[in-house]
Amino acid sequence: MKHEGTVRAGLVQMRCAQEPEANTEKALRLTREAAAQGARIICLPELHRSRYFCQSEDHRFFALAESADGPSARALGALAAELDVTVIVPIFERRAHGLYHNSAVVLDGRRGNAGLYRKMHIPDDPRFYEKFYFTPGDLGFKTFRTPHADVGVLICWDQWYPEAARLTALAGAEILFYPTAIGWQPQEKAEFGKAQHESWEIAQRAHAIANGCYVVAVNRIGFEPDPGDPQQGIEFWGQSFVAAPDGSVILRASVDEETAFVVPLDLARLDLSRTHWPFLRDRRIDAYAAITQRYID
Repeated sequence: MKHEGTVRAGLVQMRCAQEPEANTEKALRLTREAAAQGARIICLPELHRSRYFCQSEDHRFFALAESADGPSARALGALAAELDVTVIVPIFERRAHGLYHNSAVVLDGRRGNAGLYRKMHIPDDPRFYEKFYFTPGDLGFKTFRTPHADVGVLICWDQWYPEAARLTALAGAEILFYPTAIGWQPQEKAEFGKAQHESWEIAQRAHAIANGCYVVAVNRIGFEPDPGDPQQGIEFWGQSFVAAPDGSVILRASVDEETAFVVPLDLARLDLSRTHWPFLRDRRIDAYAAITQRYID
């Protein structure tokens, strides 16, 4: 569906505590603040209901998981219905015994649950041991129709894959939301930190340009210790941002400010961008079959 006019997007940048209930209360408060500022679509950070437990491989953290209609969906769903706003709620999804996903529920105001996205790309790096916890998503790349805009939801490591952004945009997404948990390992920050952050932002701004859509990346803030080695950990770099269809940054949050940001997005810019930079028109879909191969020898 082609939407007209301006939609106000809300980004909840927050520091996550160890207690799930405290994080839920904070998410509710900041979501309400975003709605009070006029936000119609509000996104929370990845795995916001707990600290980022994937820094270590520990079976006890599976107890944090919940069903797609569990406590997070119920609490945020009630608020979304009360305020009649769309809320993107990332969860640690327990699908069945021994089967877990890194997911996001889209709660569409009084219309209820609009659907579920399961993270497709699962990293396995030092302090990002997600493959221990999460099965790759099996729902594909999806766009959710809301009264305000057609939104695509992708999660963190998905940010680096142009294929994910493209397929979600081809499914009609006017805005790509990326709930995120990303930061520096403090011992690497001095040498690599600036380049790491710039690469992360540039990759997503390129998705906005190539697809002629808005990109909204929502990160957490604060230092979280490694559960297995409290002297080590991740310093989440915040800096949630919104990129316009031409790649320009409309808003970039601070490194350490915990708040709800609201940004007006003029959906007419999509048509302007896609007609002046007609990348979708000029795609050679007859020549892309090899993209499904792992590598071309």
